[in-house]
Amino acid sequence: MFTGLIQGLGIIRPLESDRFTLSIPDSYSSSILSDLAIGDSVAVDGVCLTVEEIVSNGFVATASPETLQRTTLTQKIETASYVNLEPSLRVGSKLGGHFVTGHVDGLGCLVEAIATDKAWEMSFQAPSSRQEQWDTYIKPYLIPKGSVTVNGISLTVAQCDAIGTWFKASVIPHTYSQTNLCYLKTGDWVNIEGDILGKYVAKLLGKQFKGDQSVAEINLTFLTEHGYL
Repeated sequence: MFTGLIQGLGIIRPLESDRFTLSIPDSYSSSILSDLAIGDSVAVDGVCLTVEEIVSNGFVATASPETLQRTTLTQKIETASYVNLEPSLRVGSKLGGHFVTGHVDGLGCLVEAIATDKAWEMSFQAPSSRQEQWDTYIKPYLIPKGSVTVNGISLTVAQCDAIGTWFKASVIPHTYSQTNLCYLKTGDWVNIEGDILGKYVAKLLGKQFKGDQSVAEINLTFLTEHGYL
C-alpha cells in the first residue's frame, strides 16, 4: 500500500528483458534506501514492484509480462528515463495522499500542460491505441474532486467531462518539480490508477451483473430495496 507521495526519482536501466536496476541519485538515497530490504515493495512510476537485490546506489526488480504490457515500464527501460519512487506505507506513517495500491489500471497520455501563476494545469486522455482499456478501467472512476494516481503521484481531479473521456489535474510547483511530471511532453504516456475506494463502491452498489447485462442501477428504488432509504 502506498500514499502517492513521491519520495524521490530513480533512473531505470535494463538487465534482462523483464529485469532492471533502479539507480537512485544521492539526493534521494537517504529517504529511499535507508531501511530498504530485500522483499520490500516500492512503487516505480505507480507500479508496485518487489526489491530482489540491493546494489550500491539502488535496487533490482523484475516485472511480469502483464505489468510490462499494461504500464509504461517498457518504454522507460528502453530510454533509461526518470521514474517516480515511493517506498511502501509503514503502519503509523502519515497518510498525506490517498490509498494507492500500485496496481496500474491502464495508460493515459498528456494532452497539455499549462503553467499558471500558482500551478501547472495538466490534462490527460486515453492514447488512441488504448481507448478500450481507458473506457473499461479508468473512465468509470473519474469524478470531479476525486482522487487519481498518475505515475504514482496522488492527484485530485480538478475537472473532467461527464463521462470521463478526459481529466485535468492542478499540480502545485513542488510536486511538478520534484517528480517526473516536469519531463513530460505532449503525447507522452503515463500510468494511471483509479481510486480503490471508488472501485469498491462501484462494484458493491453501482453494478450488479447477470451474464453480460446490467440488471441494477443506483436509483431511489434500488436504495429502498436494499435498505438504504
